[in-house]
Amino acid sequence: MNDQIIKSANEKVTAKKVSVGRPSKSQRQWLIRGLKEPGGKLPLFDHEGQRVSERTVRSCVEKGWAEPWFDNPIKPDWTICRITDLGRQTLNDNE
Repeated sequence: MNDQIIKSANEKVTAKKVSVGRPSKSQRQWLIRGLKEPGGKLPLFDHEGQRVSERTVRSCVEKGWAEPWFDNPIKPDWTICRITDLGRQTLNDNE
């Protein structure tokens, strides 16, 4: 079982779908924070210091609103992402 956990933690998250619909409240809050960061880097933690849900991260990547940016050598199971042009457009379209 530990092998399965390690294997799933090391899998890469990749965009699989075209943007569909509107971001949820948590997705929108996460994406907006990338607008103010150099290179569009999206945070690993929310304003309260809690780790951003992996479900939020995966969903945004699958919809093309965010993309994996680079590997984190200290925490390889954490996905470092940045907002995409499509993510910026989606935020602007849904204001």
